[in-house]
Amino acid sequence: MAVSQWNLDKSHSNITFSVRHMMIANVRGSFGEFDASVTADPADPTTASATITIDVASIDTKDEGRDGHLKSPDFFNVEQHPNMVFKVTKVTSKGGEEYEIAGDLTILGNTKPITLSGEISGPAKDPWGNEKIAVSASGSLSRSEFGLTWNAALETGGVLVSDTVKLNIELQFAKAA
Repeated sequence: MAVSQWNLDKSHSNITFSVRHMMIANVRGSFGEFDASVTADPADPTTASATITIDVASIDTKDEGRDGHLKSPDFFNVEQHPNMVFKVTKVTSKGGEEYEIAGDLTILGNTKPITLSGEISGPAKDPWGNEKIAVSASGSLSRSEFGLTWNAALETGGVLVSDTVKLNIELQFAKAA
C-alpha cells in the first residue's frame, strides 16, 4: 500500500475523558465537535502523521452548570482558546495492532508532549466498499501542566478535582477518494 489521506468518520468516532471528583468518584465527559486529518500507509502505521482539533466549547459532562464552568476562564477559557490540538509526532509499533502514539498536546496555548497507548486496526472494507482504518488510544495527563489549575480544598482533606485526567480516543477513518 502507499501513503494516502484518510478522512474522519465522525459517526464512528468519539473523544471522552474522566477525572476524579471529591477524591471518591469519576466524572466522565466528552467533546462533541472535533476533526482529524491523517496521512498514513495502513500497511505501516508508523508512517502516520495526524492532527486532531477539538472544539472545547463542545464539552459535555451531562451537567449544564459544570459545562459552563469548564468553558469559563477558571478552566478552558473557550473565548480565548477555542480549540485543543493534538499533533502526532511519532508512532511506534509494540507488536500486532499495539502502538505507542506520541504527540504534542496544546491546551490554553500551552504545548506539552504526551504519549498514548493505542491500537491501530485495518484497513478493512465496509459493506459499501469504503476502505476504513480505526485508532483507539488512551492515556492520562496532568491538567495543571497545561494551566488548568482551578480547584477547591475539601474539609476532609484533598481537593474537589484531581490533577490527573484520563483520556480515551476512538477514531475511524475512511480513505479519501
